[in-house]
Amino acid sequence: MLFARAGCKILVLEKHADFFRDFRGDTVHPSTMEILDQLGMLDRFLKRPHSEIRRADLRFGGREWRIADFSRLDTVAPFIAMMPQWDFLDFIREEGKAYPGFNLAMSTPVERFIEENGRVAGVRLRDGRELRSRLVIAADGRTSIARRLLPVEALAAPIDVLWFHVDKEKGPEGGLRFNIGGGAIIVLMDRDTYWQCAFVIPKGQAEKLTASGIGPIRERLAAAAPDLDLSGLSDVSDLKLLSVMLDRMTCWSKPGLLAIGDAAHAMSPIGGVGINLAVQDAVSAANIVSATLARGGDVDHLLDQVRHRRLYPTRFIQRAQKIIQDRIIWPMLSQADRLQRPPLVARLFDRFPALRVIPGRLMGLGVRRERVRSPEVRPRA
Repeated sequence: MLFARAGCKILVLEKHADFFRDFRGDTVHPSTMEILDQLGMLDRFLKRPHSEIRRADLRFGGREWRIADFSRLDTVAPFIAMMPQWDFLDFIREEGKAYPGFNLAMSTPVERFIEENGRVAGVRLRDGRELRSRLVIAADGRTSIARRLLPVEALAAPIDVLWFHVDKEKGPEGGLRFNIGGGAIIVLMDRDTYWQCAFVIPKGQAEKLTASGIGPIRERLAAAAPDLDLSGLSDVSDLKLLSVMLDRMTCWSKPGLLAIGDAAHAMSPIGGVGINLAVQDAVSAANIVSATLARGGDVDHLLDQVRHRRLYPTRFIQRAQKIIQDRIIWPMLSQADRLQRPPLVARLFDRFPALRVIPGRLMGLGVRRERVRSPEVRPRA
């Protein structure tokens, strides 16, 4: 959309017939809503159905510790907006229609890149058609075909996640809850009329856990979150596995090709930052490349500037995620049935309210936030 706004003619290729994917990243953070506000889109975005998360709590041993506060952030929308990703993508599609250069093709899977004279010159579709372009942006996630051409550095991830959702009564204010107990860690995200739940498990243990059926799993979940209504969780098919990955490309581009988002750096689900980091990448790419591309100029020499600009926040967030995985979540997971009290960091955040802004800021705003600097050559229709 930003490239079309700058006067480029763009074509988005979407593999599926629609945007409907269950259990994708549904958190739109304050950093993303700042960008929507800069574009004059925030009010329209917030008119779409969503719930708002303004705090994060830890529940352990029948007690609750407040560990993060988003409401005190100095930003236009000091909360996390919970909106299904298909609604968010549909919103961007509708906004993109305002620009003549914006085109979207659904049910159009890409098979491979077209390479000519050492550069990417377009893509070959699964139906055999070839599409030529001066620039291909790979935003196709952690299984990106760009990973066949560009080197990836893997970082260890000791956990996986089983996603599910259960009904709840509609509450006045949404929140994010971490529940520990009975050998289980569960993250609950308030979706107004239901909880979106992440059951954290050791890496590669999903098949072993589900082999015994839903009964033992429900017992572990009930021990960690006794107030959770698990009556709707009736079969292991209700659990959706997310195999956690943490990696990044060491090079995000080659002539004619640029990778951004999870294609360039797969993020852990910790903090729900993946979609928001990808949005920051997209803004940076448009800031650096779109004006030159719209003028018909050569952009190959600009592509690595996107990696250079976005590498620090990517490394910072991934390092933070790895520390949380290795030093907090994994010790709790391996000793969850023997823990006597919550981690020290949780007790500190609960005791000193001012400290809760720190995790709120890191999760909600991140580091090196981007501002829209790409031109608006084509005003909204």
